[in-house]
Amino acid sequence: MKRALFLGGTGTISQSVCALAARRGWQLTLVNRGSCMDRVPEGAQVLCADVRDPDALARVLAGRTFDVVADFIAFTPDHVRRDMDLFDGRTGQYLFVSSASAYQKPLAALPITESTPLVNPFWQYSRDKIACEEALNARMRETGFPVTIVRPSHTYCERKAPVALHGTRGNWQVLARMREGKPTIIPGDGTSLWTATHASDFAKGFVGLMGNPRALGSAVHITSDEALSWNRIYEILAGALGVELHPVHIATDFLVACQDEYDLNGDLHGDKCANVLFDNTKIKRLVPDFVCTVSMAEGIRQAVEYMCAHPECQEPDPVFDRWCDRVCAAYQAGLAAFQA
Repeated sequence: MKRALFLGGTGTISQSVCALAARRGWQLTLVNRGSCMDRVPEGAQVLCADVRDPDALARVLAGRTFDVVADFIAFTPDHVRRDMDLFDGRTGQYLFVSSASAYQKPLAALPITESTPLVNPFWQYSRDKIACEEALNARMRETGFPVTIVRPSHTYCERKAPVALHGTRGNWQVLARMREGKPTIIPGDGTSLWTATHASDFAKGFVGLMGNPRALGSAVHITSDEALSWNRIYEILAGALGVELHPVHIATDFLVACQDEYDLNGDLHGDKCANVLFDNTKIKRLVPDFVCTVSMAEGIRQAVEYMCAHPECQEPDPVFDRWCDRVCAAYQAGLAAFQA
C-alpha cells in the first residue's frame, strides 16, 4: 500500500482529496492541529502538530518516509524551504499546492495554459506562491528534488458556494443578504467569465497525479473547462435560494477605494475580476480519466441547499453586511448627484 502524507487535509480542497485517496487505497497520514476531525477519512492517521513549528514537525515525523508528501497550507518560500529540508530523501514526490491566481494579470491571451506567465502585481498572496514555485524549481534543478506543482483556481465545496465578494467569516452573509432582499454587490458589470471547480472534481486530478512519475518536474492546473459570467453565477445563487436577485454593479476601482475593512485589490484586480478560461490539456494527458462531472450550475445549487440546511455553515458577518450597505449607499449617492 502506498503511503501519503498530507500537511493540512481538512480544508475545502484537501478534504475531498483525502476522501478520494483513501477510497483508492492510499495509506494516509495527516498533520494538523487536530481540528475538524470529523472531516478526516476513516483509517487515516492524524499526527497533531503545528506545521509552522519545524522542530515539532520533525519530531512527529521522525523516521517516517512516504511515497507522496502534499502540502496544502504552504504559502511562503520559508514554508516550502522547510518542507524541502525535511523531506529531501524521504519522499518520492512532493506536491505543492500553488494557485492559478499566480497567472498573468491582466491576461494577455486566453485560454490560460501552464505556459502563461506567472506575474501578479496586485496580490501579495499570488506573488508569494510564485516565489514558492521558484524556490522549488531551483531545488529541483540543483538536487533533483521530486516536485510536482498544482495550481487550483476557485475551488468550492458544499460548505462554501462561490461568490465574487465576501467578508472574513465565509460566504453565508452574501446568501443572507439575498434572502433578506438586500442589494447584492457584483464587481464591474458582471460579464467577466469565471471558472469555479467543485472540490470532488479537483480531487480526481490531484489523486491522479499522486505517485504519477510523468508528473515529476511539472506544473499543472486542475480546473473545470466551464466558465460562467458573474451575473449568471449570482442568478443561479438567487434561484437556488428561491428569491429575486437585486444586483448592484459597482466598478472594481470604486470597491477597492472603499476597502477600509478589506484588502480587495488582490482579490478583485488580482483574481476575480479577470476573465478566466483554462486549457486543461495537460492534466487530461497526465491523468487520462480526469473529467469534471459537477457542472457549475448544479454544484452551486447543491452548495446553497447544503448551507441552508446546516446551521454550522451560517455564520453571520455583521461587519461585511454593514460594509455592503455603506458601499451601496455611497454608490447611490454618487448617482443621485448627477441625476438631480
